[in-house]
Amino acid sequence: MSVLTLNYNLMKHFIYIIFGGVLCLTACKKSNIEQTPLEKWTKDVIFDPTDSLGNYAKNFLNDTYVQLPTGFNRIGTTFGSISANDILDAASDDAISSRNASNVESFTNGRISSNAPVDDAWAKNYVGIRRVNYFLANIGIVPFKQSMVVEKNYWIAESRFLRAMFYFELFKRYGGVPLLGDRILNLDDDLSLRRNSQDEVAQYILSEIEAVKDKLRPNPIQDADIGRASKAAALALKSRLLLYLASPLYNPGNAPAKWQAAAIAAKDLMSLTATLGLEASFQSMFLNRKNKEVILAFQRNVGTSVEVDNAPIGYTDAVASNGLTSPTQELVDAFGMKNGKAITDPTSGYNPNNPYLNRDPRFYSTIFHNGMMWVKRAVQTFEGGLDKPGGIVTQTRTGYYMRKFMADFSNATTYSNQTHNPVIFRYAETLLNFAEAQNEFSGPNPEVIKAVEDIRQRAGLVPFALPTGLSKEQMRIAIRNERRLEMAFEEQRFWDIRRWKIAEQVLNGKLHGMKITQTAPGVFTYAPFEASTVSFNALKMYSYPIPYSEITKNTNLTQNLGW
Repeated sequence: MSVLTLNYNLMKHFIYIIFGGVLCLTACKKSNIEQTPLEKWTKDVIFDPTDSLGNYAKNFLNDTYVQLPTGFNRIGTTFGSISANDILDAASDDAISSRNASNVESFTNGRISSNAPVDDAWAKNYVGIRRVNYFLANIGIVPFKQSMVVEKNYWIAESRFLRAMFYFELFKRYGGVPLLGDRILNLDDDLSLRRNSQDEVAQYILSEIEAVKDKLRPNPIQDADIGRASKAAALALKSRLLLYLASPLYNPGNAPAKWQAAAIAAKDLMSLTATLGLEASFQSMFLNRKNKEVILAFQRNVGTSVEVDNAPIGYTDAVASNGLTSPTQELVDAFGMKNGKAITDPTSGYNPNNPYLNRDPRFYSTIFHNGMMWVKRAVQTFEGGLDKPGGIVTQTRTGYYMRKFMADFSNATTYSNQTHNPVIFRYAETLLNFAEAQNEFSGPNPEVIKAVEDIRQRAGLVPFALPTGLSKEQMRIAIRNERRLEMAFEEQRFWDIRRWKIAEQVLNGKLHGMKITQTAPGVFTYAPFEASTVSFNALKMYSYPIPYSEITKNTNLTQNLGW
């Protein structure tokens, strides 16, 4: 599947009708749209009883993938946009928005409310669930020829996987939500559904994964099907969900069996090493559409939106960029040295007067710092520099810009189109999932150490070995930090600090930047400063508020605590 919009124009009229009408039941209910379900207008087209190849049904399924998390700059006033907004991790301790009063700051300044949702996750995921149920209810109409039966069965399994994904996206935001099963609710149905419990939602997701994991495409995915769910994708979702369920937010009693289950789930996925593994290059892994590390990614057309949205602002014309993401000093300081030591280690070689020298190689692939080469000049984030000019123009608020996901344009004169497919699951996460879960269950055994060291070795740390004799608590700190560095800006940190229940610590107080002053050509001083004040109300902010519009339409839908 080259792009998920394959042959989309053939169906856009029908898809738009469905998107704007019945599929938005919770948002529309009985408005001025037709009372008759709109599927009746389109079913004979989407599930064409004369289409033995199922092309239209395939297109409908392809477009259901669009409901998956789109990554990158998607949080803002324009729901559904995949650029020109903010990244989700700008609401963590890893970054802040370069724009003052940005929507994403609602997560960290207390402005979020049930009347002012920051994303459209409730509606978007229920749209996806309804699309899946509609597909499953009607795919039997299509008279597939014998040679297409295997493909048809893959599509059915894919759709159920997508439904599990959509419920997971709801689960991690809201906890318990109404489970619809295979039902397709119509406008005349009773829509006053009660919330299922958090555990019921989790168990439903797990049951769907178990039902379809062996019916999905095996790995490796063929070129024509890149972007489709595979068995590995199902196992990756299971691994992530079980890790969440074992974490402090969902496992306050710290039941060891939950950590054990999470470790086993990750190990199941790690057993597919004949087709999965770490790519040799951390940076290029994000730029190659097909590689052995990426298990599932949101498919986009090639382009330059990541560069345009996030690269330093001082470039013009064909390389003009908006610099929307400002990484924090907290994240910068989390990156150690190339020798594998933390910058707080007095033997590390860290020099606060030359703070960007000899750092973890992932630092240079993740963050633009003052002096880094980009489009044939050094980045200037010193006070008054081209990339931090002062005044009212949007610019870095921390002295840094986000670099991750971009190709190397250091010697280029213009941007060229790149593959920018936001990663949903990749093998490195699986190793980190296993290390975390196994360490919590049994302590830092050799398997735990190897999983972490494999990632450190790929990162280019020399030596890559962890310090010997780490306790369980010390290993926990090491694993969490490794996860922070490896998965920065991949929509992991936002959720990690919640499931670990440390958001109330790291998001209360000040986030910092680096004030850089040029005292002579090429000579700089460095002074950390307070870049942003953040607050996190632990009584309510570990979950999202259900949109008020949904509560008012459904009196049986109880609001989350504190909202």
